[in-house]
Amino acid sequence: GMSVVEDESELRTRFPAAAEEARSAFGDGRVYLERFVHNARHIEVQVVGDKHGAVVHVGERDCTLQRRHQKVVEESPAPNLPEEIRQDIRRGGVAFAEALGLDSAGTVEFIYDADRKTYAFLEFNARIQVEHPVSELVSGIDLVAAQLRVAGGEPLGFAQEDVAVTGHAVEVRITTEDPARGFTPHPGTVSVWEPPVGEGIRVDSHCEPGYVVTPYYDSLLAKVVAHGPDRDTAIDRMLAALDALRVEGVPTTREFCRFALDHADFRAGRVTTDWIAARGLPDYLESLR
Repeated sequence: GMSVVEDESELRTRFPAAAEEARSAFGDGRVYLERFVHNARHIEVQVVGDKHGAVVHVGERDCTLQRRHQKVVEESPAPNLPEEIRQDIRRGGVAFAEALGLDSAGTVEFIYDADRKTYAFLEFNARIQVEHPVSELVSGIDLVAAQLRVAGGEPLGFAQEDVAVTGHAVEVRITTEDPARGFTPHPGTVSVWEPPVGEGIRVDSHCEPGYVVTPYYDSLLAKVVAHGPDRDTAIDRMLAALDALRVEGVPTTREFCRFALDHADFRAGRVTTDWIAARGLPDYLESLR
């Protein structure tokens, strides 16, 4: 029952059509209106709180590069974000977590309208997320350890003024998917697995030679994370890490991730949530010809 309407004349035809689609699917034809963001970025704030009322943020992450509304690349801090927006989003994330009485780690997610330079609440994830390593690398805070401490009733152990974001971190998700076939998952057996090493490189993975990728769970093989004193250095280290990564036996997103990170649009911080479908994947497929 979702439909994008550009003007009033479209509204007159698409409103009843959306209502009928909703009625057929869910037995309820009620609809509501919300603003459509053409050039959207996905910005989220890492927060953590304890049972004693303390809540702090650990900076924000940019998770804009997505396929099928699922994240592919994450980085922290968010590039090309007006400083007043950055600080406001961080404060908003803390205020939201405080209102919930958060006593764990969580993520407050927002959609940022790059045209209007405004943002809106998207959702809240009351858990550690896949992309938490980039926040750990730029802050030096072990978020998993902090979550375990507060779960045991201990104080958080640090205040907002103790959190300092240093440098830049980028994470890519290496999954057993075939980008050339619309990121279709591909179960199979990993015959070769050699993770990269190097300055500023971190690899979180359960993978090993002989690991069997089943069709029943997420296709994620590893998170490769790079940290550097600035964004360009972090990206360059990531590109070198992806070049060094060896995984055979199943198709993966390694080559596509490398292509996307080295694309002029990503380098300039010009990507939006539909960039992969609209530009990144077509450019990648063209490069394979």
